[in-house]
Amino acid sequence: MVLLGAVALFSCEGNYKNVKQLTQKDYQPIAIWSDVNLKYTDSGKVVTNLISPVVRDYSNRGFPYQEFPDGVEVRFWNDKGEKSTVTSDYAIRYDDTDLVDLRNNVRVITADSVELNADQLYWDQKNKWVFTDQPYRIKFKDGSFNEGAVGFDSNQDFTTFLSRRNEGVQIVDTENNDNGK
Repeated sequence: MVLLGAVALFSCEGNYKNVKQLTQKDYQPIAIWSDVNLKYTDSGKVVTNLISPVVRDYSNRGFPYQEFPDGVEVRFWNDKGEKSTVTSDYAIRYDDTDLVDLRNNVRVITADSVELNADQLYWDQKNKWVFTDQPYRIKFKDGSFNEGAVGFDSNQDFTTFLSRRNEGVQIVDTENNDNGK
C-alpha cells in the first residue's frame, strides 16, 4: 500500500512539471527580432522608420502586443518631408487597441520644433491622441514652455494641448493686440 501511494505521488509530481512547462511556453514570445530597422513607405516615400535593438512579439496571447524592452526610436515624415522623432527606453504596442505605452526617458521632437520630455506617454494611434498622468515638460515652437505635475491630453501634433496642473512661461505677442495697448 505504501509503495502504491509513493508511485502515485511521484507520477502526480511528474504531471505537474509537464503542465507547468507547457504553461510557461505560452508566456514566451512567438518571435524575437534583433537590430530592427523597419521602414514603412507610402507611394514610394518613407513615412515611418522604427528602430529598436530588440522587439518581442506576443501576438500569441489573448491580448496581443509587441514589447520593446531595450527602447525604441520612431521617425515620422509628413507630406512636406519634415521629420518628427519619438524615443523612449521602453515601449509596448497593443494590437487590439492601437495604443502605444512609452516609458522612461520619453522624448518627442516634432517637425515644427515642439519638444516634449516625460516619464511615460500613451499614444492612441487610432484617435491620433497623446496623453499621460505623469510629470512632463513641453517646450512649444514659440519658446513658451510648460511643466506639468499631473499630466496632459493633446492631439498628436500638439495644437490642442490640455494640461491638468502646471507651471510655465507663456509668450504673448503684444504687437498684434486688438486693444492697441
